[in-house]
Amino acid sequence: MYNDFMPVILRVRGYRFFFFTREGTEPPHIHVEKAENYAKFWIRPVRLARNRGFLSRRLNEIRSLVEENETLFEEKWHERFGN
Repeated sequence: MYNDFMPVILRVRGYRFFFFTREGTEPPHIHVEKAENYAKFWIRPVRLARNRGFLSRRLNEIRSLVEENETLFEEKWHERFGN
């Protein structure tokens, strides 16, 4: 299911961090899935944009992972979409 349309940037602790390749009109962000749960985070500053199913404890863990990998996510975003 994950391909060039949905490139996975990072897999860690069972989470898949990815973006859709047709989202370049929005500010940089990253999607994350685990099992049936889904969230979207804006990258700079890191903040939750959308959540479906993650409990707040998991959202805090994900937010920390996004913050730890903020530079990677932003670099990959700009590689795909430019500035």
